[in-house]
Amino acid sequence: MKSLKLTICAAAVMVLGAFTPDRAVAQDKVSVGVFPISSSLPYFVALERGFFKEQNIEPETTRLMGGPPNVAAMMTNQIEVAAVLVTLEGLNADVKKPGVAMYIGMHSQTKVWKMEQFVVRNGFKAETIADLKGAKLMSAPGPANLNTAKAILAKNGLKEGDYTIDQLDMGQHVNAMTAGTFDGGYTLEPSASMMIKSGVARSLEAGVISKYILGDEAANAYAAGCAMTSDFIQKRPDVAKRFAAAWRKAIDYINANPEEARKYLAKNTFTPDNVVDTVPMLGYIMVGDMTPKQVGELQKFADFGNSIGVVPEKLDVTKILQKY
Repeated sequence: MKSLKLTICAAAVMVLGAFTPDRAVAQDKVSVGVFPISSSLPYFVALERGFFKEQNIEPETTRLMGGPPNVAAMMTNQIEVAAVLVTLEGLNADVKKPGVAMYIGMHSQTKVWKMEQFVVRNGFKAETIADLKGAKLMSAPGPANLNTAKAILAKNGLKEGDYTIDQLDMGQHVNAMTAGTFDGGYTLEPSASMMIKSGVARSLEAGVISKYILGDEAANAYAAGCAMTSDFIQKRPDVAKRFAAAWRKAIDYINANPEEARKYLAKNTFTPDNVVDTVPMLGYIMVGDMTPKQVGELQKFADFGNSIGVVPEKLDVTKILQKY
């Protein structure tokens, strides 16, 4: 009888232990490709402030420098999420493999929300983009960035042959300008702010996609966003939904606390501590919150991608928006 009581007690302890609140529960791992630029800020905020942890998610980060590596990783299911994916390259992938890149959030840039911009090294005589005739230029990597840069130069009266332009890894932009290897170029944040802060270059013009491609300085240029693979969404819908919830909370935090949010760029990107406070924010938004006008701006940008051959077919952008 005594033995039976001990057995019952032991079983009760095991059952209670199973329901102990502090008992460790395995988190759902999600493989994420991260391009370490300021556009990836919501990911860093969600990671550092524990928003993923709150959703019982453990992101596994892989640094991927630019759109093409992220696209390749998504198409081969090496990553489930691209924290920031160049929109035109995501659309290109969606034509080749329908639904491979489903955007949950978009990152708007304008002349206020700065990302892509033309810079020029100090000492090179240029006050406008049109003054870059004869210049040796660099470009952010990937066909979308390169061809967009060329299109903007064309809008300013410069045809190919009036300048040279080479793609360059983002991690090399500041060093290349410091060394005087290039006269200027089409660069991203935080590299532009770093060049300006160190005194090696100045910004010629930001908001160039809005102005020259969309034809309206106030238009939202949704040149990048956060995308998930369809396989991830379909095979692990609950995990995908929770990831999106953490992303939304990060966006809300950035919008409410921009100065505090900037600090998460310091150790997660190439941004030095003394530049963090000057890096511009972007217009982060969940695709489910976009207005018809904003979706129309995204469609216009997608149509531009088709016109320059980066997106091989015309695509209805509503087909690649995953609303949460």
